[in-house]
Amino acid sequence: MSMKFLQIFGPQAVGKMTVGQELEKITGLKLFHNHMTIDLVSQFFDYDTAEGTRLVNLFRREIFEAVAKSDLYGLIFTSVWVLDEQERWGGRNEVFELFESHGAEIYLVELEADFDERFRRNSTPNRLLHKPTKRDAEFSERIFRDMEDRHRFNSLPGEIRRENFIRINNTNVEAGAVAGIIKDAFGL
Repeated sequence: MSMKFLQIFGPQAVGKMTVGQELEKITGLKLFHNHMTIDLVSQFFDYDTAEGTRLVNLFRREIFEAVAKSDLYGLIFTSVWVLDEQERWGGRNEVFELFESHGAEIYLVELEADFDERFRRNSTPNRLLHKPTKRDAEFSERIFRDMEDRHRFNSLPGEIRRENFIRINNTNVEAGAVAGIIKDAFGL
């Protein structure tokens, strides 16, 4: 049985981590959500600084390499994917290629939800518990709106060209049900 690398992506507060938590419970895949590294590094450097970004990427790369070489069943990684910046595609593809070079199967899950629902989710207790940098509500809301105005986080039709790809609108679907859909779709 080959390792599984499952990437959950979508806009801010769409529910990536929460779905990942539920998926971890029912599949045995390990969850690595993007704020695990962001919040670690933010104790020392802001994420949007050169050193903060360098350290976040360094920690992620080391974890990815260790997991790819391991005998783990697999990894769920959650993050925002800035789809309108081509350089972000290169970094994403490097991660996929790393896992594929060790025989892993790649699965992509794109989540989408209405803006108002995502804005509500931006301050849910589970999000604030697991993402300390989101606890400053004013700052978090400002970043949320700024990112929303400047970038595109959901794909265009036909833009994602991977075999194991699904897109789920989870505006009105509980995280556990979304996890069940993912598990069934990919036979995890």
